[in-house]
Amino acid sequence: MERGFDIVKAGHIEFLVTDMDEAKRFYVDTLGFVVTEADRSHLYLRGLEDRTHHSLVLTKSASPGVGHFAFRVAEEKGLKAIEAVAKAHGGTTRWVEPGEEKGQGKALLVEDQFGFPVEFYTKMEKEEWMLQKYQNYRGAKVMRLDHFNIMLPDAASAFRWYVDSLGFGCTEVTETEGSKPALWAAWLRRKHTCHDIALTTGKGPRVHHAGFTVSDRSSIMDAADLLASSGYLKSMERGPGRHGVSNAFFLYLRDPDGNRVELYTGDYISADPDWVPIRWKLNDPQRQTFWGAPTPASWFNEAMRVKSPRTGRFASVASPKIKDRPDYLLAAK
Repeated sequence: MERGFDIVKAGHIEFLVTDMDEAKRFYVDTLGFVVTEADRSHLYLRGLEDRTHHSLVLTKSASPGVGHFAFRVAEEKGLKAIEAVAKAHGGTTRWVEPGEEKGQGKALLVEDQFGFPVEFYTKMEKEEWMLQKYQNYRGAKVMRLDHFNIMLPDAASAFRWYVDSLGFGCTEVTETEGSKPALWAAWLRRKHTCHDIALTTGKGPRVHHAGFTVSDRSSIMDAADLLASSGYLKSMERGPGRHGVSNAFFLYLRDPDGNRVELYTGDYISADPDWVPIRWKLNDPQRQTFWGAPTPASWFNEAMRVKSPRTGRFASVASPKIKDRPDYLLAAK
C-alpha cells in the first residue's frame, strides 16, 4: 500500500517536570543521560548511542505529564501526507517551524483522534556519537529511546489507525479471555525490534511510559544499586525482571514528578516479512513478568496525562471500553 510517507522509528518524548533541578539530578546525575543543550525552561537529553540532538526533552511546567511524543519520518515531503491522513481521521494539526523545538527541523504536531499529541519530524541536528566514549558511561548507561507505551479506552481503534493508516507492523498482542476475545493490548513497530509503540487498554488518553534501551542487563542491576543508594528507593516501581512480551529485561522507574520511564534491554529482531504476531491471554501472568511475579497495581492504574496542543490544557480522560482486568491483579488488591 502506497502511503506517501515512511515512519522510521520512535524519535523522542517531552516530559513535563515541576522542578528542573530535581529532574536533572535524577536523569543526568543519576541515570547518566547526556545533556545536549539547556535553557531556563528546557533540558535536551540524549543517550550514548544517539547521533542526534535529543531523545528526551524535560520542560518546566506547573504540573507533570507529557507534552508530546514523536516519530521520525524518512523524508520531509512525507509530512504533508501524514497531515492529510490525520485530518481525514479527525485529528487536528499544527506546523512546528525549524528551531521552535531546539535542534529540530520543520515538524508536524498532530492531536490525533484519540487525544494524543504526536509529532512527526525528519531533520534533527547531529551530535557526537558517544558509543565508544566509554569514559563517559555513567549511571544506567542509557543508549537510546526504544519505545512509547500509551493507554486509551479503545485499543482496537488505535490498532487500526497505527497499522492500516500509518503502516506499523504488529509483533505481539494480548487478548481477553472467552470464546470471543477482544484486543486488550498490542505491540507495534516500525524499526525491526519488538516495538516502537505499545497500545494498552486503560483510562486515557495517557502515556504509560517511555522505554530507554540500556547496554545490557547488568546495567539495569547496577542502576538499581545506584538508585537505592542515592535516595531513590521509592522511584523503583517494578523490577528488575524479564517480560514475557518482548522477552526484554526491565526496570520501571518514577521520576521525582511521577513520570514513568523503563530501562529496557534484550528484546528481539522482527525483520522477517512473514512474522506472525505472538498472542497472549490476559490472565497469563508470564506475559507481564516471565518469572510469574505479579505486577503492582500502580503500574496498571497510574499513567501520565497528556497536554492538548489546541488548548494547552491536559486532555480529559475517559474510562476503558473493555472492563476486563487480569485475575492476578484483582486478587492482589
